[in-house]
Amino acid sequence: MEKYLVGGAVRDELLGRPVADRDWVVVGSTQEELLSLGYQQIGNDFPCFLHPETKDEYALARTERKSGKGHTGFVCDFGPEVTLEDDLSRRDLTINAIAKKEDGSYVDPYGGRDDLGNKLLRHVSEAFVEDPLRVLRVARFAARYGELGFSVHDDTLALMKQLVDEGELEELTPERVWKEMSRALTEPKPSEFFLVLRQCGALKVLLPEVDCLFGVPQPEQYHPEIDTGDHVMAVIDLARSKYNELVVTWAGLLHDLGKGLTPEDEWPKHIRHEDNGVPLVEHVCERYKVPNDFRDIAIQVTKNHLRCHKMLEMQPRSIMRLLESLDGIRRPERVRYFAQACEADARGRKGLEHRDYPNGELLIRCGDEAKNVDVKPLLEQGYEGVKLAEQIRRLRITAIAKYMASVRSAV
Repeated sequence: MEKYLVGGAVRDELLGRPVADRDWVVVGSTQEELLSLGYQQIGNDFPCFLHPETKDEYALARTERKSGKGHTGFVCDFGPEVTLEDDLSRRDLTINAIAKKEDGSYVDPYGGRDDLGNKLLRHVSEAFVEDPLRVLRVARFAARYGELGFSVHDDTLALMKQLVDEGELEELTPERVWKEMSRALTEPKPSEFFLVLRQCGALKVLLPEVDCLFGVPQPEQYHPEIDTGDHVMAVIDLARSKYNELVVTWAGLLHDLGKGLTPEDEWPKHIRHEDNGVPLVEHVCERYKVPNDFRDIAIQVTKNHLRCHKMLEMQPRSIMRLLESLDGIRRPERVRYFAQACEADARGRKGLEHRDYPNGELLIRCGDEAKNVDVKPLLEQGYEGVKLAEQIRRLRITAIAKYMASVRSAV
């Protein structure tokens, strides 16, 4: 029995990055032998085990045979006769097909270390096209390592395009697509995920609402980058780098979908793009079974981001209505997420990345002022029910007005 460290642990160790999980491949052994040594079996698709002490995952070396469409249509073969090279050959990218022996030496039959040095994401074999999920995985690795200068090999992009053209992406479940997208939005440079998908035609299939934003102009006065797609990519990168809150980055991705509906003869203006975008956000979130909180914040950012940009011009009653639409008194974290997404929108513009944006903090402070009003005198006066609610709202608007007056006087 031989054991090899494989996958992400080897890749990230060679890149000098932190290693989170350590996965091992076992060659020349059987299910029965590992169980007799105290390993705990997990999973049903193929034999995978937890080490009795370290709890690292150990899997028997295996091969895969395509048995149907999609990313689940495989039959796994495993046994003591399966070699390490056989096991590594089924992996997606060469940088993920490097094994490390227990003595510290490497087994690298597919040139993964060279590709790490050349900063290339390259497929291991033509078997790449057997799994459409690999299109999203490669794009996600581009988002993870884009800041290091990694790019997708032309031949790999061609295979990704082949999977798209053959309709294989339509076999992916909504839940799996959302899982890959949501993970990509937490990578260091999420824009690379969507740009790579666009390169191979996958973005038009998976998120046509975002794909169609590229090439749509905006007024240069407010958007020096002009292109709406470029703006959205800058927004999600800024949201990820500054806040690293998935709900904020997701809202940033969808906030300008309405601009994709603007007739060309109205460009570069986008009148009512906020309201026009709401149904599109709802459809995207429904299509991928996105969690309700993510959907709700994305809708609010889409509908109200221009209001946040005009905080100093808003009346106290309008600010209160905005807070109410966010359910911000009861759930102040939603105000914070909204404000962060609006800031990413304001600063995700060419040359304006470091602009001052106090509006988000102003909205958060207004929420605090409204929430902290003293309702005890109202109770002592005997208010209750609808009358009590009306008086509390009146106090909150007054508190917002007082705070905003102090802000305006200091400007």
